[in-house]
Amino acid sequence: MENELRMSLAEHLQELRSRLLRCTIAVLIFGVASLAFAKRIFGILMAPVLSALPAGAQSLVYTSGIEEINVLMKVGLYCGIFLTTPVILWQIWGFVSPGLYAKEKKMAGPFVLLGSLAFIAGALFCYFVLLPTMFQFLLNDSDAAELSEKLDKARLREQEALRYLRIGEVGRAGELAKAASNEVESSSSGAKGAPSQGAELSSRLDGLGRVMDAAQLGLGPSSRSTLRQALDSQVAATEAYGKGDLAGAAKAMDESAALLGSPSASDASALADLWNLEKQLASVKTNYDAKNWTRPMLTMREQLSLVLLLELAFGIIFELPLVMALLAMIGLVKASFLMKYQRHAFIVCLIAAAIITPTGDAVNLALMAGPMVLCYELGVLAAWVIEKRRAREAASTALTTTAS
Repeated sequence: MENELRMSLAEHLQELRSRLLRCTIAVLIFGVASLAFAKRIFGILMAPVLSALPAGAQSLVYTSGIEEINVLMKVGLYCGIFLTTPVILWQIWGFVSPGLYAKEKKMAGPFVLLGSLAFIAGALFCYFVLLPTMFQFLLNDSDAAELSEKLDKARLREQEALRYLRIGEVGRAGELAKAASNEVESSSSGAKGAPSQGAELSSRLDGLGRVMDAAQLGLGPSSRSTLRQALDSQVAATEAYGKGDLAGAAKAMDESAALLGSPSASDASALADLWNLEKQLASVKTNYDAKNWTRPMLTMREQLSLVLLLELAFGIIFELPLVMALLAMIGLVKASFLMKYQRHAFIVCLIAAAIITPTGDAVNLALMAGPMVLCYELGVLAAWVIEKRRAREAASTALTTTAS
């Protein structure tokens, strides 16, 4: 009897080895085939990362000559694992099916189909729900992002106003400038950092230069002498700024802007609104730089590892109900046991979510822990349904035997 048991165990391990070998071969085949599309797939995987990066910095870097090749090979390997999911599920079912009832053995097709769909659903949930919110939290400061949005809108208005000024539509330029100035006025104060007055005055000098260039075209030859005086004041402001006389530089810039509109009262009001907009833009830009003083520099390898880890984790999490149902089928777990330790399972889910999730905010933690808890509950329900059905079948069989 002992020899028969030992032989049976040896055969069991032999079957396990053969099924693992089939899974490995399938992963290699699909992985090698995926290498042809590895770069395109890598771009798709990194889309949530790149979209969260600031405009103009949406790129990843590599720190060694072979890192890009290693990254693409890793993409191919993980694609092989993802594509081999039906094969893996089929081999799992084949391994455990000897311990199932005859009717349950016929459920191989639904098990493989539902398992594959659950894995895909988990990966898609991670890609479209978790990753965008997670990287937005990791790579962007909410206050800085709000300032950046207001700054971009105001700059567009500023460009429109300067275009009107270039063609001589001074009044229209003033209207646009006044509207834009009112929009950004509330965001020009309250920076968390310590904005540099020198940096703000430097931005004002740039803005004054843009207004001066537009005025040279829009005000016409009759304003040449006035423009010359305004330019002299601008030069004086630049010299004062270079000497560290910030108060003198600010005063000279205001005088230069006032001289531009001196020939006409209507032009003076419009140009004053435009200059006020430039000062508001300089203030907002300084506040934004004070809040957003760090810059992300992300490597291909690290971001790919993070994304693939989360994709694979969610794919496995969504498989939990099927795994629990399968364990219930072969008698390893019971619904009563799973219900008894529900609270413990919830705590384990929260701990696992906290470990897997790289952020510390409650939103991303909930996005990770929520599906885990839900999948556990679905697994408990599946185990309970299986036990009830088996009890009914056993009772029916007993009645039939008694009657015969």
